[in-house]
Amino acid sequence: MTIAEEESDTSRPTGDIMLSVSGLNASYGAVTVLRGLSLEVPRGEVVVVLGANGAGKTTTLRAICNMVTCSGEVILDGANIARSNTADIVNRGVAHVPQGRGTFPELSVKDNLLVGAYTRTDNEVNDDIDRWFTKYPVLGERSNQAAGSLSGGEQQMLAVSRALMSRPKVLLLDEPSLGLAPIIIEDLFNTFKQINEEEGTTMLVVEQNANLALDIATKGYVLEAGEIVLEGVASDLQNDPAVQEAYLGA
Repeated sequence: MTIAEEESDTSRPTGDIMLSVSGLNASYGAVTVLRGLSLEVPRGEVVVVLGANGAGKTTTLRAICNMVTCSGEVILDGANIARSNTADIVNRGVAHVPQGRGTFPELSVKDNLLVGAYTRTDNEVNDDIDRWFTKYPVLGERSNQAAGSLSGGEQQMLAVSRALMSRPKVLLLDEPSLGLAPIIIEDLFNTFKQINEEEGTTMLVVEQNANLALDIATKGYVLEAGEIVLEGVASDLQNDPAVQEAYLGA
């Protein structure tokens, strides 16, 4: 790097990685899904994993949370969590919004948020509830309504808010656009971008909607048959002919 490049470089210090995965293998019974997967999520940034159905995107997030049979290294903020149980991983600061919303349908909206804060011992839980009700007024209007009675978009808003109630170090988002109308998807991804920029929340997003995901990300990985086949700066991936053809409809 030249002196001029050094002076213009305002990126985070090298090695400031919030989440690092290396040599990750995962399987369901005799079926191997992930094969030696490695990726990094810098602190305070958004990283996206792209891939078609069956590529292993959901399994990647489940393996990070030790919810499937897996091996390899998972380092969270300098600590190896690879062999920790899922509850301990949550307590250490990983929040996971699974595919299919991830709310407790029989509980009220407010109770869902309280469940999201169950690991906390501070006195600011109610302040954070008010904050998310301000962010998503429809949730505040329906605070006593059962979560299962909300629309798909509203449930996704609640699922994200519930996850953020734990004030996580890393937010894992599994196909957040799945089953939602385009206008809701766009608003949701704008919210992710805003949360990242305002709160500095580190995010790992797995998605098929490559355009929106890469728009809010700093880096991306392409996953095929359980292996990373391409990685790079998000803007570079958007302009990559192979990515355009496979995921951007070019």
